[in-house]
Amino acid sequence: MQYSQTYGFMGSPSGDPTGWHGTTILCVRRGGSVAMAGDGQVSLGQTVIKANARKVRRIGAGGAVLAGFAGATADAFTLLERLESKLERFPNQLERACVELAKDWRTDRYLRRLEAMMAVADRERSFTLTGTGDVLEPDDGLIGIGSGGNYALAAARALITVPDLTAEDIARRALNIAADICVYTNKNVIVETIA
Repeated sequence: MQYSQTYGFMGSPSGDPTGWHGTTILCVRRGGSVAMAGDGQVSLGQTVIKANARKVRRIGAGGAVLAGFAGATADAFTLLERLESKLERFPNQLERACVELAKDWRTDRYLRRLEAMMAVADRERSFTLTGTGDVLEPDDGLIGIGSGGNYALAAARALITVPDLTAEDIARRALNIAADICVYTNKNVIVETIA
């Protein structure tokens, strides 16, 4: 999955270096559990605006779905609200809710302008949602999005081979590795898990 080609190096479709940046989201599936981690940095150009933003949330009935977003914050919250309404309409059907959201995102004039990307997961499946109408399920149970997503994804792929690490351990360690490489990622990591 080449997220950087779809959303530019900085996490926005234009790759504009003066726009809002600073998200790394990683989803790791291992041993019957799933962990989603996000860093806390939000940057405007070369300035850190906020260091402890919360970009990973629990949504759906009983918080059964993990969602992380990359891109413009207001756009991401709009998409989170839309996904929650789809989950209410299609309870316990994450794939169906994601496909319905992707259809709307692709065809609705307002939604098409939203500059964000999402990683979502429940107990059984994980998906990446993009503004081009993609609903992608990874082959290896790992998803990385945002400015440091590819670094975190590469680190997670290496760490998944270590037998004693949990999904949460891998997510935390991979995010810290990404923070050492990507200037738009910090080490204020928030992790949500479903076991």
